[in-house]
Amino acid sequence: MSKKIVFFVFAAIFAATITAEAKGGWKPLFGADFSDATYNKAVWTVSDGVLTASKDESIWSTKEYENFTLELEFKNEHETNSGVVVYCTNKENWVPNAVEIQIADDYCEKWSTSSLDWQCGAIFGHLAANKQKVVHEPGEWNSMKITCKGKIITVVLNGKKITKMDMSKWTSGTVNPDGSKIPSWQPKPFAELPTKGYIGLQGKHGNATIWFRNIKIKEL
Repeated sequence: MSKKIVFFVFAAIFAATITAEAKGGWKPLFGADFSDATYNKAVWTVSDGVLTASKDESIWSTKEYENFTLELEFKNEHETNSGVVVYCTNKENWVPNAVEIQIADDYCEKWSTSSLDWQCGAIFGHLAANKQKVVHEPGEWNSMKITCKGKIITVVLNGKKITKMDMSKWTSGTVNPDGSKIPSWQPKPFAELPTKGYIGLQGKHGNATIWFRNIKIKEL
């Protein structure tokens, strides 16, 4: 088969896939050419469909989202600490103005011995996942599905529903409903946070790399 025929076959398959996803309401979060993203091009790079960062800077959607399902795949390195940020209303100061779904290498000592609400799949600093070490070991790809409908956030990791939060129950900015302490750098009660905002992916936090691919969203 000639290279020209192979190219046209590949193009047809790719176009059919995009069309099928579009019919289901899915679209790439950052656009097919990253025109729907705000990011530092010196930090974030993409190769063969895999997105990664060289520093701890986030990449953001240019659009604010309210009710949606977000699907993506990620791969950790030893000691990876990253996250998916939703409902962000301030990109420059996102930590107290957003909700972070934690991504972490739960197999390393640093994170396996940390608070459970700092481990993979947790709502960082607020709610631990109901199952631990659902994340795969470093070097293996993981699938994550996050659904946000108003104040209800659910997280499915590698096919298992592991986290469900009702933000309205988090009326304090210092103490979680179970009595555990909220990190001091997250002082705003989740019950008071807007449920519409930008979506972001955290970059290379510390010395460990994070990789993302197949990032798509469907509005509900």
